[in-house]
Amino acid sequence: MDFDIPAELEAYLNELDRFIEDEIKPLENENDNIRFFDHRREDARTDWEREGLPTEDWEALLFEARTRADKAGHYRFAMPKELGGKDGGNLAMAVIREHLATKGLGLHNDLQNEHSIVGNNVGVLLMAEYGSTEQKEEWLPLMLEGKRGFAFGITEPAHGSDATHMETNAVRDGDGWKINGAKTWNTGIHKAQYDMVMARTSGKAGDGDGITAFLTPLDAEGAKIEEFLWTFNMPTDHGTVSFKDVYVDNSAIFGEEGHGLQIVQHFFNENRIRQAASSLGAGQYCINESVRYAGERKPFGKALSTNQGIQFPLVELQTQAEMLRALIQKTAWQMDKHGAFAVSDKVSMCNYWSNRFCCEAADRAMQVHGGLGYSRHKPFEHIYRHHRRYRITEGAEEIQMRRVAGYMFGYMNQQAPKGVRSVTGR
Repeated sequence: MDFDIPAELEAYLNELDRFIEDEIKPLENENDNIRFFDHRREDARTDWEREGLPTEDWEALLFEARTRADKAGHYRFAMPKELGGKDGGNLAMAVIREHLATKGLGLHNDLQNEHSIVGNNVGVLLMAEYGSTEQKEEWLPLMLEGKRGFAFGITEPAHGSDATHMETNAVRDGDGWKINGAKTWNTGIHKAQYDMVMARTSGKAGDGDGITAFLTPLDAEGAKIEEFLWTFNMPTDHGTVSFKDVYVDNSAIFGEEGHGLQIVQHFFNENRIRQAASSLGAGQYCINESVRYAGERKPFGKALSTNQGIQFPLVELQTQAEMLRALIQKTAWQMDKHGAFAVSDKVSMCNYWSNRFCCEAADRAMQVHGGLGYSRHKPFEHIYRHHRRYRITEGAEEIQMRRVAGYMFGYMNQQAPKGVRSVTGR
């Protein structure tokens, strides 16, 4: 067994570092763009007079960084080669995401809004995999240029973790469908032209089948953004949307009728392993900064780093980091080799523990840095506020633990859900 990072991937990390220093850092520091990363001025990101949405200047800066990364050949790394990508697999993406997060917050990688110079691009990957020929011809060029996208209308106001008990429904109406219901936590809904609305078209509450995905235009009559949900970490782009007799024709169906929920399940594991790697990297950053500061800070005439009360908590966190890294990289490698659903239990382990680890590392960094760590002169409180959400979103840690228990006790099988192709890493 070889646990070294492949030489070509190590070389690519160095290439990314050079790109960050040559292209992204100068952009981050010009025209006072650094205000978006100076946590004392973090409100520069938030338009408080416009429902707490991201400011136009902030989003324009993120778009410019992504455009430069795309021009340099980095942004589409995980995409298929036919879409201009490099067929980056799960292991490579996990290593890259951890590497970028370990460098700290910046224009190269700001996970508050899933921004990175190496994009995750879930929407593009879904369209490439499940879109009809007509949909792909229409959508993919626009999506790759950043001119079209869709939000994910899965969660409902009265139904969170159990997406199969949704109240949103779609009934046939002539050559199309009428959608009624509501979705919440529609991330990115303020910019998206469409919402991928999951609606029950057959079956009963609790059934995994009978749910269809509809690419629903948000300017359709009867579609309305009701509110944006303010959160622990601002700005917000999480909207609640209602649908009242919203008509779409059959061309709006995404994937197969009745198998909409399985579409997103296909990519849950890939998202979760990448997100786990990001939390690991952010936690490692907190540890690294704490070790450095403990060596510099000398209360009572000696460095903090000489005190076991400082050493031991950081040793425990570093031990967790090393174990997580081994599990995340092994799991990602197995996903590439055997398919995304072959190690679903390990993905859940990685995800829930990495998110918890990151919050603990940020909290410990605040403690080591004292009052300075609690202040906005340091990024730890920002890291905590952001990564705390991942213990709830994309499958709460209790749901992840429930999944692991299902595999352990024989209530679930390690295989792709019905209607989903079990594919290896892309």
